[in-house]
Amino acid sequence: MAIPLWHIDAFAERPFAGNPAAVVFLDEPRADPWYQAVAEEMNLAETAFLSPHPDGFSLRWFTPSVEVDLCGHATLASAHFLWESGRLARDAVARFITKSGLLLARRTDAHIVLDFPATPATPAATPEHLVESLGVAPAWVGRSIFDVVARYHDPALVRAMRPDFGRLARIPARGIIVTAPSDSAGIDFISRFFGPEVAVPEDPVTGSAHCALGPLWAELLGKRTLVGFQASARGGVVHVDVKGARVELGGAAVTVVRGELVV
Repeated sequence: MAIPLWHIDAFAERPFAGNPAAVVFLDEPRADPWYQAVAEEMNLAETAFLSPHPDGFSLRWFTPSVEVDLCGHATLASAHFLWESGRLARDAVARFITKSGLLLARRTDAHIVLDFPATPATPAATPEHLVESLGVAPAWVGRSIFDVVARYHDPALVRAMRPDFGRLARIPARGIIVTAPSDSAGIDFISRFFGPEVAVPEDPVTGSAHCALGPLWAELLGKRTLVGFQASARGGVVHVDVKGARVELGGAAVTVVRGELVV
């Protein structure tokens, strides 16, 4: 039986930019080991698995090694898939039932907008191995429910960082977010995301990280609506609107491959 499988670049205005995700559409759910085997085969930061649900679509996300509870770019890619494949009317809101509750996606003239839970970081002690792994002590350290957040004053330090991923993987967190104020017009802050513990050494553009970055920079800059740039090799822009317990994340998506999984 052929199963639809698309390769989509999320938080990207053009192909081969932003963060690639595989989107697999199933008529009904499969066993967890099958999901993990497919994600390992795709070898992307995330593979999204969609299936029909009475209240919309069930959505799960897998890295090559583990299932994760929240993923922004693969959700954006999944919404793009539903509209582009005709499985959802282009003016309809996409409803996703996930491990992080109900997530929504809608189309605007400029972007796909995701409605996600805010995951603010609170001040925390500097984890063992963090400074040695990153090479520079941060000005501030916090923890969200998923990640360690390390804030710096100098964006050049964030861009130039070459982490020791072996040491970084010893820190018990989904990922390490490094961030600094932007020195570029039209961008409020920059960031990078390192996730060696979940088999993603550096994620190109991490939507869910902005659920923590949005509240952090909204407080620091005194503004609710922000633009973040993730300064990976591929790079990507994330539009952020902080709305209390929720965060809206905006970005574009581009289909790169339309195919079928034949197993």
